Amino acid sequence: MASAALGLGAGAIAPSVQANSTEIAQAAPAEVQRVLSELEAAASDRNLDATMAFYSESFSSDTGFDYAQLRQTLETLWQQYPDITYDIELLSWQADGPGRYRLETRTTVTGTQTRPDRTLTLTADITSRQRLDEAGQIAYQEILSETSRLVTGTNPPTLQVQLPATLTPGQTYSFDTIVVEPLEGRSLMGVAVEEGVTATDFFEPRPVVFDLLSSGGLYKTGTAPAEPDSRWVSTVVIREDGMVVETRRVRVE
Repeated sequence: MASAALGLGAGAIAPSVQANSTEIAQAAPAEVQRVLSELEAAASDRNLDATMAFYSESFSSDTGFDYAQLRQTLETLWQQYPDITYDIELLSWQADGPGRYRLETRTTVTGTQTRPDRTLTLTADITSRQRLDEAGQIAYQEILSETSRLVTGTNPPTLQVQLPATLTPGQTYSFDTIVVEPLEGRSLMGVAVEEGVTATDFFEPRPVVFDLLSSGGLYKTGTAPAEPDSRWVSTVVIREDGMVVETRRVRVE
């Protein structure tokens, strides 16, 4: 999943002040509160023009999304999930000059997609840094963490995923997915997929080959890229009564 689209409105850097999110939001400048509140409402209404008005036309991100790519991606995403909603929680804020702010936010996303043969339910949790300019628009966004989950079926498997959030360049890592429920004679199929975190990767289809899982989970070993980067790592598990696709972002730094 593309975090620039799923996590729109997420942002910034953590200040030294310790407080809960409600206290932080109440103490934030009125302009910051207004931007996040109105952005959340516009995105949850799937109002593309109103949503993009909160983004600078020179918008950039760590995932390579610019203004035009973000707009196109949101339009496609909202067509697929016509009831998608956003909840934006302000975690921290810091003044960055007259009328400019750095923010850190947590965005939760929910939506459903109805197909002739199934209904897909999407949930996502994204923490991001972002920079607001003097016009109250988002000029830059960096994703700090991201987890998204897509489920379908009458009783989709419950997964426990073990994956590092950050890696060093070239580091070898383990990616383990455990199905919590006992097999009880049922068959499991699954696959692990690693992808780049770029605008071109968001909706790019990729053929995958599923393996029969006899041990109740997926156990893979990977190697981080040799240079600093971000990767989407997904696990797909299918059972006769449901399917789960869980995607997490791994930062290589």
